[in-house]
Parts: sequence; C-alpha cells; structure tokens
Amino acid sequence: MSTPPPTAAPRLIATDLDGTIVRSDRTVSARTIAAFARVERAGGRFVLVTGRPPRLMDEIAEVFGHRGVAICSNGAFRYDLRSRSVTAEHAIPVEVLGETARRLRAAVPGIGLAVEYAHELAGDEHYEAGDWDSDTTVQRRPDTDLFGRPAPKLIGRHPELSADELLALAAPVVGELVTVYHSNGERLVEAVARGVSKASALGELARREDITPEQAAAFGDMPNDLPMMAWAGTSYGVANAHPDVLAAVDHVIGSNDEDGVAAVLEALFAES
Repeated sequence: MSTPPPTAAPRLIATDLDGTIVRSDRTVSARTIAAFARVERAGGRFVLVTGRPPRLMDEIAEVFGHRGVAICSNGAFRYDLRSRSVTAEHAIPVEVLGETARRLRAAVPGIGLAVEYAHELAGDEHYEAGDWDSDTTVQRRPDTDLFGRPAPKLIGRHPELSADELLALAAPVVGELVTVYHSNGERLVEAVARGVSKASALGELARREDITPEQAAAFGDMPNDLPMMAWAGTSYGVANAHPDVLAAVDHVIGSNDEDGVAAVLEALFAES
C-alpha cells in the first residue's frame, strides 16, 4: 500500500492498538514508537483508543514511556498512562445490564457472558476465556453478583459463531439498550453504555483541549473503530482491516505488520 501524500499536520492523532499499530506478534515496532515521538515534537497530541481495558495496558504504557492518555474499553474509560489511573468512566446501569444479558441469552443460545471492569473480569459458568485471559483470571460469579452493579463493558463469547455473526444477532435485540459492536474475530461481541463509543470519548477529550474533528486524524482496523473514523476529519484503515472499515475510510495504508501508521505519520510530521 502507498502512503497518502502529505497534507497539513493534524493537531490530534487517534489510533487503535491491536491490529493497527500492534503487530501480529503483539509487539509495537521501534519505527512506530519513533513516529509517535515525532508527533509530540511537532506539538501534536496522540491518543491511544482501544477496546482493551485498563488492566491490559501496562505493556503499552511501558512502550510509550508512560506518556499520554488512552481511551479504553471502547470509550468506557479515559486512562492516564503516566499515573496508570482511570480519570473518567461510563458504566452500563444495573437495570440495563441485566436486561441486556437476558436478551442476549435468549437471542444467542450457548453464549457465555462476562462483565469487565478497569482491573477485573467476571463471567458466568459458560463464558470462555480468550487469548488475553486464562480461566484463572476470570472470576466466576452468579448472575446476582455479575449483573448486580454497573459495569463499563459486557462481553459475550460463543463457542462457534463468528464475531460478525454474533453482532448480526445481537444488534437487533439489544441495540436500543447499549452500544453493541465487535473489535476482533474471536467469536466475541461487546457492549458499552448507550451513547458511549470511541468517538464519544475522543470527542469529549478533544473539546476539553479545543481541538475540532477537522484537526484530527484517526487510524483503525475493526468495526468498533468506525464511529471514531467518522468523527475525525481524516480516516485511515490499515490494509489488514475489516472489509467494512476498508470501504469507509478516506485512505487505505500499509498493514499493521508493515508499520502503515508509522509511514503516514512520518509523511505528515516530516523532519529535516
């Protein structure tokens, strides 16, 4: 993929992590780290915008030298990488959480459910731990505890259905209650509070710093990135992105394993 020709450098760079700047081997290249340092030297702001919860951000914080801000759990948290602390949280209310769980179980037999907080993950007996977790990190709880307090994110995993198939089943039955999406292909569907998204959290942060959408560029690879990319003045999808992303973005760039984001940033923030 070719790098788009340089334009005026954005004031804000917003990027997804996994599949976008994190490579297939779960590393971030030295080139990518240097490219984001270039953004900062030019006076730009960068924000990491991810589906990961804060508990899975330690390695990323180390990579970026504990600088900057991350939007986590698809907009449910704003997380300060320097202090490793949550500075804002948007949770699904208890009554909505329980009703969403009931509808998902009815619409998708066999689904296992879990709730995700900043630093813990709790699931029912059917929830299958994913690549990021082991069975020992998932706290097994009865429904009264699982759905008895507000939760920033609700997760459903199915033993057979793909993420796209799960989303197609879930969206019609819970879309009026929560923001439902998927961020990978690992048989997973996810939900945050209604009105919460990567775009809403990014917009909130930008307004605090007097940055307009037109002054922002966004990079991503999955359907949960689409609201953020629609919000930003310029959007970039990596070559390995979901087809829905590739169809919607302004520019298609090199893949995550080719450091596509770094190549664009080097062009936008050229140094002599």
